[in-house]
Amino acid sequence: MKISARWIVVLSLLGASLGAVATVKSGSAAVAAVHRPELEYLEAVNRASPPDDPQLLFLLMGQFANANLHGEGAEFFAARLKEFEPRLTDQQKSLYLSAIVVLRAGHASQVPLWRRIGWVNETIAILDEAKRLSGGDIFVVRWISGVVNAEIPGFFGRSEVARADLTWCLENLAKAPHAGWRREVDYHLALLDRRDGKTAEAEEHLRRSGFRSFDKPLTLTTSSAEDLASGHTFAPKRIIDVVPGRVFALTGFEFTEYYFVVSEDRRELIAIDAGTRPDSAKAAYEALRAHAKDLPELTTVFITHAHWDHVGGHEYFRSLNRNVKFYARTNYGEELANDAAAPDLFAKRFFGERFQMKDVSSFRPDVTIDRETALTIGGTRFDLVPIAGGETRDGLFIDLPEQRILFAGDFIMPYLGAPFVEEGSLDGLLDAIDVAAKRNPRILLHGHEPLTRLFGDVDTLVRLRPHLAWLRDQVLAAIGRGEARATIQQANLIPPGLLESGGRVELPYLVLRENVINRLYDQNVGYWQPDLQGMDSLGRDDRASLLVDYLGVSEGQLAKAVARMVADGRYELAASVLDWTRGRFPASEALADAERLAYSKLAEKYQEFNPFKFIIYSAKSGLETPQMSAPPETLVTSRR
Repeated sequence: MKISARWIVVLSLLGASLGAVATVKSGSAAVAAVHRPELEYLEAVNRASPPDDPQLLFLLMGQFANANLHGEGAEFFAARLKEFEPRLTDQQKSLYLSAIVVLRAGHASQVPLWRRIGWVNETIAILDEAKRLSGGDIFVVRWISGVVNAEIPGFFGRSEVARADLTWCLENLAKAPHAGWRREVDYHLALLDRRDGKTAEAEEHLRRSGFRSFDKPLTLTTSSAEDLASGHTFAPKRIIDVVPGRVFALTGFEFTEYYFVVSEDRRELIAIDAGTRPDSAKAAYEALRAHAKDLPELTTVFITHAHWDHVGGHEYFRSLNRNVKFYARTNYGEELANDAAAPDLFAKRFFGERFQMKDVSSFRPDVTIDRETALTIGGTRFDLVPIAGGETRDGLFIDLPEQRILFAGDFIMPYLGAPFVEEGSLDGLLDAIDVAAKRNPRILLHGHEPLTRLFGDVDTLVRLRPHLAWLRDQVLAAIGRGEARATIQQANLIPPGLLESGGRVELPYLVLRENVINRLYDQNVGYWQPDLQGMDSLGRDDRASLLVDYLGVSEGQLAKAVARMVADGRYELAASVLDWTRGRFPASEALADAERLAYSKLAEKYQEFNPFKFIIYSAKSGLETPQMSAPPETLVTSRR
């Protein structure tokens, strides 16, 4: 078969769509060793044994792809498959083969032209074997088959296979790791429709995917969405019957979750937290009333902590009933003061242009709690349990002991407080885990959907606790030795025994690790740091002067260097250099494009385990990711 120019172009697009930026590869072997703590951690997890949680395998696959290390990644998984094969089930083998397929597809543009057709045919054969071994019932395997086959040029005859797999994925979304995996399903169905000349169908699938256009530089599996007006949401809109007719969770209506409890006598409605804005509180409440008919009047609101996103909708709730009672911790004012002191810039990025600080600062509870308190409301018992917590000092657990449901707020928010506010306590987090373990709820419901996904049961917290205590001790010891923060981050700290924990805490530990290090370092190091940071007043203009005035770097040289950094997966470095120098070349379209790409790839890198970075990097890149629409059959779900 003759290799056409069109084929070469399509192969490049194939790599790009799977996370490979098919730009210039570094031609120099003299690039310093790069520390990639997340990738190195996931390599260690996957090298220790086949992970019980398949997400750990695919997170590593995504990190290899994002770093443009497709070839190395394919070799890593091939080696693990060979090493572990005697003890793998057919389904597990299919997962390894699927990861290899994605990385081989991304590596295609680096394969010599004379081998490229054969390379793709071999990749297709591996993919078909993965599907056979999976029995056709593993979501991620079918997802990869659909996505890869949809990207392969039509003359390979794989379009119908792609459509069948992608359609199966739409019909089996309940089997997906989470709702965000739908994005690429709809996007690739749109590609197939466009290829077949079905314009209307293509536009509808594109709309459902949440992508603005067919031209996108990254692969997104996150369920998070970014909207300038309404801010960040973590998931599609859903109403979840935690206990049918009695306990409801509303997710995707804004940055935070809404919870409502109908009392035993069905005469009173109790809310847990009040959201970020009056308009979002109204939307959630009205959606609940449409879903659950004959709801009683709202009489009580319990506040788990007085952060922006948990009290900002209080005025709407008060408008529903002038006699409604709000309960909060006695020291709630301390958190309101922290909220007011935070930079406005960050609030808008997280909560949207509609957010107004006055909606937060006007909050005043009717009843304050300073000790463990039991209440009975309409025949339903609530235990209010003050905690120091990991995020704020005014934490309050709301326990439904008869249902064994604990509303946990943000006590285990991985950032140990908002990253741009001086707060948070790791020791408070460890103590709160002990309190939760003692109460032993059946279900933990947190203030944000990803937290409930990660930390939805007490057993996970109990297993995680000693590893966090070990990390604390290691970080404090490193600080005592005078090590810089970056050095501690790059050390890839892994607690003894973590890799043998059976897959329960490896991902939660990864989500917390970087933030624990940052918070402890911030709280235990002065404004003069061991690497001499803080001893000078140098800013971005000075660093630009170093590059442009003293080293004589031109716009073209800078663009070429940044292209190399991006090709090497050094997105943080590329973004930093561009931040220093963009003021020197304000009219440069090449540097503007490079900046958007670098921040887009950073958003892609952190989409599955650091949503706050995803928010910031999306804003810097100008990436808007509209919220996905949940299909009608998943709008209301039950959790028993």
